[in-house]
Amino acid sequence: MAVQLHVAYSSIVSGAAAIAGGPYYCAQDSLWSAYLNCRRPGAATPLPATAVLREEAERQAKAGRIDPTAGLAGARAWLFTGSKDAVVTRDVVVALNAFYASYMVDAVLVRDKPAGHALPALDAGNADCGVTASPFINDCDYDGAGELLRKLLGPLQPPVANASGRLLRFDQSAFAPDIKALSMGEEGYVYIPAACEKGGCRVHVALHGCQQTLGDVGDQFVRLAGYNRWADTNQLVVLYPQVMKRAGWAFGTWSFVWNPNGCWDWWGYTGPLYHTKEGPQLRAIKAMLERLSAPR
Repeated sequence: MAVQLHVAYSSIVSGAAAIAGGPYYCAQDSLWSAYLNCRRPGAATPLPATAVLREEAERQAKAGRIDPTAGLAGARAWLFTGSKDAVVTRDVVVALNAFYASYMVDAVLVRDKPAGHALPALDAGNADCGVTASPFINDCDYDGAGELLRKLLGPLQPPVANASGRLLRFDQSAFAPDIKALSMGEEGYVYIPAACEKGGCRVHVALHGCQQTLGDVGDQFVRLAGYNRWADTNQLVVLYPQVMKRAGWAFGTWSFVWNPNGCWDWWGYTGPLYHTKEGPQLRAIKAMLERLSAPR
């Protein structure tokens, strides 16, 4: 989802980090491709070729549904794959690296950490770096949040020991006509350091993974991922939008969504334009960013 946000809005998004993430439009509107080709590809279920994915990006750019792809050149990307991740294999992240390289994105691929399918943290989450278990944050003695922020934003001031800004819950229904129909939660979070109370700060969008929703892990992702400590000393607001699990028809909305693990839409459960600026989840996130950047 971070990659989709970056490609769709490359004129305002300066870079993206992907932890166990695949290339843009990898699933190609198919749940089965998302589950097979884009997680553990094999001879019968291969990853799509970079040229095919570029063709889709260029088609959407020509139609005006994403920003011109020329905006990707020189952008920054931080990509991570744990050596013990059996949920999304390394070749998927390597394919993302190839997609970005084709657009001259300045990307770094980290693949030497013995992590399971999780966000690697300095001193938080599961004690065993190699496990794949809730809350999908592992103590790997490696500050994944800090490393990706350094790559995306450049030199940073050291983080604080304990975050002291305001962590606020907000109503996400203000940013989409029918939030539940999009498999998005009613509430999201935003972290605002004291230095950002009067504005003038950058925004980092922290997208949780599958099974990391508020319903799954409570506020563990927003508190333990590690972004807030860096935000306090680097004039950075952190936005934590949220999805929710949906598996079937929603009472009162007449919408059918198959998202039982609470994932962001990277295969098309909200419609065929999910990977463009017309995708309803991307529109909702963009509206949140517009609210944050509006004059106080």
